[in-house]
Amino acid sequence: MAGTPPESKRLEIVNDGFRSLPDRYLGADKGFDATYHIKLCDLGHTWEVRCTSHGARVRKGATRRAPDVTITTDATTWMGLRRGDLSGIDAFQRRLLGVRGNLDYAIGFEGMFRLPGGRPPLLHIHDVPVGRHRISTLTMGSGPDVVLLHGLGSTRASLFETAAELSHHYRVHAPDLPGFGSSSKPSLGGYNARWFAQIMLGWMDELGIGTASVVGNSMGGRVAIELGLQAPQRVDALGLLCPAVAWVRRGLHPIVRLLRPEFGLLPHGFRRSTVASQFRNIFYDRDVLDPAVGDLIVDEFRRIYHSPGARYAFLASARNIYLEAPFGRGGFYPRLAQLEPPALFIWGTHDPLVPPAFGRHVRQWLPDAEQVTIERCGHVPQVEAPEQTNRLLMSFFAGAASSQTAAARALRADARAA
Repeated sequence: MAGTPPESKRLEIVNDGFRSLPDRYLGADKGFDATYHIKLCDLGHTWEVRCTSHGARVRKGATRRAPDVTITTDATTWMGLRRGDLSGIDAFQRRLLGVRGNLDYAIGFEGMFRLPGGRPPLLHIHDVPVGRHRISTLTMGSGPDVVLLHGLGSTRASLFETAAELSHHYRVHAPDLPGFGSSSKPSLGGYNARWFAQIMLGWMDELGIGTASVVGNSMGGRVAIELGLQAPQRVDALGLLCPAVAWVRRGLHPIVRLLRPEFGLLPHGFRRSTVASQFRNIFYDRDVLDPAVGDLIVDEFRRIYHSPGARYAFLASARNIYLEAPFGRGGFYPRLAQLEPPALFIWGTHDPLVPPAFGRHVRQWLPDAEQVTIERCGHVPQVEAPEQTNRLLMSFFAGAASSQTAAARALRADARAA
C-alpha cells in the first residue's frame, strides 16, 4: 500500500502506542477486570492488555491467562484507531477488525483510553443509572441527539452500522434495553412497551437529552412508538424498522397466555444450532452477513441468555408483544392514531416476523406516516440493507428538522405580528 511504513517502522510505532496505554487509561468501574489479546496479523505479534479499576497493564505476547476478548486486525487499522481516524465500530463495520469473546468489551476498549493530545475517545460505553436500573449505553459522534433501540433477543450490536453512519452527523446513543445485553436484568420487570418507555425517558433525563430522533428495530420500534405517545415533546422524529406492531390475527393467544415468563428463572438454554437457525431465518439474503459476525452474535445471545434475568426478560417481552390488544379501548392501533411526531416506517418484503402487510393497518390509523418497503429484505433492514436504510433515515430526519424549523419561524412571525 502506497505510503505504508516498512514493517520495522510499523512495529516500532505500534509498540510505542501500546506502551502509552497505561498513561492514557481513563479508568473503569469498581470490580471491572478484563483481559484483551490484540493480534496484529500482518506483524505476527500479540499484545496482552489487562484493564481493571486500578489501571491498565500491557505486555508483549500472551500469558496463560484466558482472554475475555481477542481482537484481530492489522497494524494500519490499529494505528488509525490510535490516532482517532476511525472508531472501533467503523473498523468492525468495514470488516477490518475481528472479535472473539465479549463483544461489548471489544467495542468499549478504545473508549477507555485518551487519544493523542489528550483528546477524548471517539466513543465510549458507560452505565447510566435510572432508579434501580443500570442502562449500558454506547455514545459516539456529535450533533443533534439520536437514540437507537434494538429488538427482542438482541443488543445494540444489531445497530452498530447505523450508529457508525449516523455518528458522522449526530450524537448517537445506543443503549442495551433493560433485561438485555449488558444492562441490568430485573427478574420481575414489566417488560412491556410502557415499562420500557418510562425507563428510557428517565435515561434521557440522566443524559440531559431534551429531545431526540429515535430509531427502533422490531421490539425497539414498538418502544420508540410508545416514547412518541407518552412524551411527544421529547421526540423529534421516529425511524421505525420493521416495528413490532400489534398482531391482528392471534390464533395462538390462549396458548401464549399460559406460557409464563417465570419459567425463564429455571435453568435452561438453547442449543447453538437452534439459535443459529432462528437467527438466519430473519434474513432474506443470508449471504449478506459475514459468517464470523453471525457466529459472534449467536454466541453473544447464548452467553447472555445464561442469566436467569435475561431468560425472564426475553420470555416476558415476547409474551407481551404477542398479547398486546390491537383494537378496542387502549388498543394499539387506536392509540397509534394519536401519534404526533413524524414517523417513517421501513418494512422488508420478506420479513417472516412482521410482514409488510401490517403497513395497511398503519395507513388506516396513521395516514400521514411515511412508509417504505425494501425489496428482498428480511426483519433487520439496518443489517441486510444498511446503505439504503441509513439514507432513508438521514433524509427523513433532515426533512423533519427542516419542517420543525419552518414551523418555529412561522410561530415567531405570528407572535411578532400579534
